[in-house]
Amino acid sequence: MDSALHGLLVGLAISAALLIFEYVMINKAVNERAKKYNRKPEFDVTDRRRMHSMLRFAFLLPIGFAVIFWIVSFAR
Repeated sequence: MDSALHGLLVGLAISAALLIFEYVMINKAVNERAKKYNRKPEFDVTDRRRMHSMLRFAFLLPIGFAVIFWIVSFAR
């Protein structure tokens, strides 16, 4: 398998895991905050921005991994 494709797949797996973990942690914090203030759980502006920045990072991570894997294989 081409090393850039291998890096892309590794980056996709890591970014998917990071997105799932971040969503679960944000959702947990939202539910705890809602329980504390006796409100319905909803994402506030900070939570949305945090998730959007994680999405942008998860989009760029596979590309970065592909480039790094390609450079490392090229240097051999």
